[in-house]
Amino acid sequence: MQSGGPISSINDFVVRFANVNGSGSASANELFARAVMRMGIPVAPRNIFPSNIQGLPTWYEVRICEAGFLGARGGVDFMVAMNPQTFDKDVASIDPGGYLLYDATKPIPSDRFRKDITVIGVPLTAIANREYSNPRERQLFKNIIYLGALTALLDVEVAEIEKLIGEQYKGKEKLLQPNLHALHLGRDWVLENLPCPLGIHLKRADAVGDKIFIEGNAAAALGAVYGGATVCAWYPITPSSSLADAFTRYCGKLRVDPVTKQTKYAIIQAEDELSSIGMVIGASWNGARAFTATSGPGVSLMQEFLGLAYFAEIPAVLFDVQRAGPSTGMPTRTQQCDLLSCAYASHGDTKHVMLFPENPTEAFEFGALAFDLADRLQTPIFVMLDLEIGMNHHLSAPLKWDDSRAYDRGKVMSAQDLDDAKEFGRYLDVDGDGIPYRTYPGTHPTKGAFFTRGTSRDRYAKYTEEGAPYVDNMQRLLKKFDTAKALVPRPVRDNADKVTKYGVIYYGSTAPAMDEAIHLIEANGTALNRLRVRGFPFHEDVDHFISDHHFVFVVEQNRDAQLKSLIVNECGLDPARLVSILHYDGTPITARYIAQAIDDHLDAQKVTPLRKIVS
Repeated sequence: MQSGGPISSINDFVVRFANVNGSGSASANELFARAVMRMGIPVAPRNIFPSNIQGLPTWYEVRICEAGFLGARGGVDFMVAMNPQTFDKDVASIDPGGYLLYDATKPIPSDRFRKDITVIGVPLTAIANREYSNPRERQLFKNIIYLGALTALLDVEVAEIEKLIGEQYKGKEKLLQPNLHALHLGRDWVLENLPCPLGIHLKRADAVGDKIFIEGNAAAALGAVYGGATVCAWYPITPSSSLADAFTRYCGKLRVDPVTKQTKYAIIQAEDELSSIGMVIGASWNGARAFTATSGPGVSLMQEFLGLAYFAEIPAVLFDVQRAGPSTGMPTRTQQCDLLSCAYASHGDTKHVMLFPENPTEAFEFGALAFDLADRLQTPIFVMLDLEIGMNHHLSAPLKWDDSRAYDRGKVMSAQDLDDAKEFGRYLDVDGDGIPYRTYPGTHPTKGAFFTRGTSRDRYAKYTEEGAPYVDNMQRLLKKFDTAKALVPRPVRDNADKVTKYGVIYYGSTAPAMDEAIHLIEANGTALNRLRVRGFPFHEDVDHFISDHHFVFVVEQNRDAQLKSLIVNECGLDPARLVSILHYDGTPITARYIAQAIDDHLDAQKVTPLRKIVS
C-alpha cells in the first residue's frame, strides 16, 4: 500500500460484497471469485450469511493472493456496498487507501464517506430500472450490472465471466442473453465514465496449477464414500446438512449397480439427532460402515448413545461441522468450540478419538480414514470440521485415492476363526493393545457375539457389577485409547530458519491464517517453530514440542482455550508454558489478528517473568 494514498496492488487484495440475504447476489459474487481463479490467480471466498431465509445482511469476501495465502487476512481493500442498512459499518471496515463502490442512483451525504478512501459511484439502480420493468428482474440483474462494473475497475477478464455465465445457463438461451446484456451494461458504463483500471487490479497469472475448487463438506462426503460408508443417518442442522446432501449425490453416482440399477446404500433423515446416532450405531454393530453429520447442538443430544458406543465398543463416525454455541448460538458462524464436548462426550469416564483436517483435501483423507479407525478401534471417531472449512469453497490439492487400498476392518473373526479358536471372549485383550476381537452378529450359529449391552460385564461379556471386572474393563479402554495415539494422523512440525525458544500450536481451519501470520511475525524479526495438531489422542510429538520451548502459543477459535485445556489435561503439562491466542466472534481468525496477538505477548514477555505469564 502506498502511504497516504490509494492502495496499489496487483493480484493481492481483499474484495468484500455487502448485500441483503435473498437478493440473488450470491450467484453474481461467486461468478466474480471463479473468474479470478480462471485467470490463474488463487482465491478464497467466504460467505458470511444470517440464519434466516432473507432480509438480513450478508457478506461475501474474496481473498485474492497470487502468493497463495488464502486464510482470512483481515481488513478490506475494496468494498461493494449494496446494503443501505450496513452502509456505514461497511465504509468503516475499509482499510485506509481502499476503495468503495456504491449505488449512486440517489445522492448520499458526503459526511457518510471517508476522506482516506477512493469513492466510486455507479448508478446501478437507475441502469436496471431503465432496462427492466419487472421488479424481481431489476433486483437480480442489478447484481450482474455491478459485476460488469468490476470487470472494468479491476481488470477482470470479461471473457471468463461470459464463459461462466454460458456454463451456468447452457441450454437456457432465455436466461443466458439477458445476463450477458446486464454484464455489459455495467462494464460499458464504467468504461465510458471512470478511469480504469484502479490501483488494485488483476493480471493473468499461472498460480492455480492443478488445484481444485471444492467445499469441505463435499470433500468429506466423498471421503465417506471412498472410505466404504454405505449408511448415513442424519438430522438437518446448519452447517452440516450439505455434507449429507453431498453424500446422497455421490452415492447416486457411485453406489448404484450399473447393471441392475440397485442402490447399495441407505440414507435416512431421522426424526432427531438422537435417533440418527442410534441408527448409525445399529448399522455399525451389524457390520456396515455408517456415519452421521451434525454440529454442536446435535452432539449434545447424542451424548447417551455415544457413551453406549464407547462402552459397548461399537464403531461409529461423526462429522462435526462446528458452529458458534452454546445453545442455538450463531448457527451460521464458525468456531472450534466442540473439542471438549466431543473428547469426553457422555457421562462417566469416556475419551473419544478426534481428527482435525485443515482443508477439503484433508477432510477427504480423514473422512475416509475415520472408518478404518472406527473399525480398528471399535469406537466412535469424530472428524472435527467447522463452518469455515465445510461451507466455503477452497482451492485445494486434488483428491487422491489408491484403488489398491484395502479397508481395515479391524479384529473381526469369521465363522472359521471361531471354530478354530479355543475360546471367544468379546472383551478379551488377546494382543495387549486394549482392542478385543469381535464378530458380526450371525457369523456363526452358536459362537460369537449375538447382542451387546451398555452395562458392566466381564471379559466374556457376562453381566457383572463387581468392582474388579469393571476396573479391568475401564483400564483396558484406556489402553486402547493409548493405542490410538499411533493410529491418528501425526502432527506436522515446521521449524523456523533460526533457533528460537518460542513455538506455536494450532489446528484445523486456523492453519491458512497461521501460515500467513508466520510471515508477518518473521518480518518483525521473531522466529517461531510450528506444530499443527491433526489428531486426538495427542501423539508424543506434542509433549516433545512443548518441552523444546520456553513457552508455546496455542491458537484456537473458542473462548475457553479448549485445545490448551486438552493438552494440559492429557499431557500433564504446566499451564504457564502455554499462552492462548483466542478468537471467537464467529468470523474466521485472521493472519493479522494472530500476528498482532503474538507480537503483543512477546512484547509483554520482555518485561514479564515467564512464571507470571497469564494465558
